[in-house]
Amino acid sequence: MIQTKRRVVVIVGRPNVGKSAIFNRLAGARIAIVHEQSGVTRDRLMREVNWRHERFELIDTGGIYNIDLAAKQDVINTGVRKQVEVALQDAAVVIFVMNVESGITPMDEEIARLLRQKGCFTVIAANKADNTKRDDDALEFTKFGFPVFPVSALHDRGFDPLMKIVLDELPDIENTTVTNPLKVVVAGRPNAGKSLYLNKLLNSDRLIVSDSPGTTRDSIDIPFSIGKGPQARHYLFVDTAGMRQRTKIEDTVEYYSHLRSTNSIESADIVLLVMDAEVGPTEQDKKIAALINESHKGCILLFNKWDLVEGKVTQTEYEPAVFRAMPFMKHCPAVFLSAKSGYNIRRTIDLIDHVAAQINTSLPTGILNRTVINACEKVHSPSVGGKHLKIFYVTQVGNSPVRINFYVNNPKWVLPAYRDYLVRSLRETFGLDGAPLVLHFKARPQKKVN
Repeated sequence: MIQTKRRVVVIVGRPNVGKSAIFNRLAGARIAIVHEQSGVTRDRLMREVNWRHERFELIDTGGIYNIDLAAKQDVINTGVRKQVEVALQDAAVVIFVMNVESGITPMDEEIARLLRQKGCFTVIAANKADNTKRDDDALEFTKFGFPVFPVSALHDRGFDPLMKIVLDELPDIENTTVTNPLKVVVAGRPNAGKSLYLNKLLNSDRLIVSDSPGTTRDSIDIPFSIGKGPQARHYLFVDTAGMRQRTKIEDTVEYYSHLRSTNSIESADIVLLVMDAEVGPTEQDKKIAALINESHKGCILLFNKWDLVEGKVTQTEYEPAVFRAMPFMKHCPAVFLSAKSGYNIRRTIDLIDHVAAQINTSLPTGILNRTVINACEKVHSPSVGGKHLKIFYVTQVGNSPVRINFYVNNPKWVLPAYRDYLVRSLRETFGLDGAPLVLHFKARPQKKVN
């Protein structure tokens, strides 16, 4: 059975040709490390990219470099080559980055041979083509038989023609959010500014906003979409009643409002936890956060009323204090905003779309296993009664939350600290901002002996 390729674009190339700079340019942010020293990017970086309303996964591979050309026939370091080969397993399109300043090198020729062997659709990004003279220098790369596009990551030059052919080669995928919109629940304590935030977000007064706590008694569904065309994501926003401590619930109506808010969180894809920045995280905020965490929901922390705090403390001072108070929410993005003035409202839209991509991401199996192998080689599992955990292989088995099965010699030997270490390692490689990550450890089935 032929496996259908996903919308995955992989960037490959030898060191110091500008792979990370191109990754950043296509992703629209300085995510990867850009440094003059060769080989800085050792691990793959993944990010969903929305280019001209077309979404795809972009993967930046580690640099391919030669250890000892005189002593080895293989001019590519074995470990890094293996990483690139793993990435190519999932690639629908490969962007092969070369440098017009240095021209063709033996390593470029070796990489081209590898790409032809794998049969991947490949385009050459002839980087550092900062002017039309450099465009002519890129013509020598046509000898490899791949389409060549002069580009300059530094000057944002030449990417539209390159990306047109890349997007044309990506497979079509079904947009499930058209028929099943992602549910985004706005939750928090009474009077934190949930309804005012939604009004400002939607540029509408359809929700009742009042200075009196408890104005919103029931959940309200609001359709919303981000993006255009067939790749647009569709959402359903839900404004919930303020969640007070159970001991302070005064009547039956408020009790059922609290219950509906809890049910809304448990049925959500993403929860926006709105808190009062002037007050800071309260015990009730922590309880709501714990419910979100225990329910394995995507989450963004919104600190409203920042206009009342600004000047007294900086965001760089405030954010670490938040995560000291709620360390179990460190993986969640935090936004400081003012629903009254509109400050940072646009950023919340971008983050909702980003977290939606994270909770629904499909981690390539090869890269996932390579990440776990690297983590285990770096830090060995602690001994349990003289025995050590051994991980045979891992595979993703679900989304929203991201669920990963680890097949091991004995699940009882997985200590909580080592589980947490594996979670951190996965987040360092794949990001998964705001996305819950659930690890299941299972004993590998024993082979039957005849």
